[in-house]
Order: sequence, then structure tokens, then C-alpha cells
Amino acid sequence: MKISVYDTYVPKDNQLMHFDILTEENDTLKNALNYGKMYLQSKGLTNCKLNTKECKFCHIEVAPRHIEEEIRKNGYFIIEMENC
Repeated sequence: MKISVYDTYVPKDNQLMHFDILTEENDTLKNALNYGKMYLQSKGLTNCKLNTKECKFCHIEVAPRHIEEEIRKNGYFIIEMENC
């Protein structure tokens, strides 16, 4: 499965929270932003702003099997990078 990778930086407690949002290749930016908001809510961060300033399309790649399975199940996958 080809996936889109969205590079995401969200301000959190005087730091930048950095994570990637992975979606199916043909999914929309709007959906990627919604997935990012769901992820932030799951972390208890309901007041974080997430729009096209914080979340940008980066590239397309082929997903490893475990990520493909999660995307098919949930619609997206998050890779936590920094301060998550």
C-alpha cells in the first residue's frame, strides 16, 4: 500500500511536539488533519491548534505490513518523533 506522510509540529508546553500522520495515498489533507486532532485528543491535548501551518504533506512511500494493517483498521497511523 502506498501511503502519504504528513510532517506535523504542534506547540506543547514551550516545546514542539513532532509526529508523522500516515494515511492512504488518496486520502485528503482534511482527513489527515482530523486524524491528527484525534491523536492529540487521545493524548489529552484538546486545546492544541492543528491546521496546514502545523501539518504539511511530506512524501509518499510504501507502508510496512504492520502500518498498512493499522491504516486499513483505523484510517491512519501515527509515528511519534519528539516530545509526544
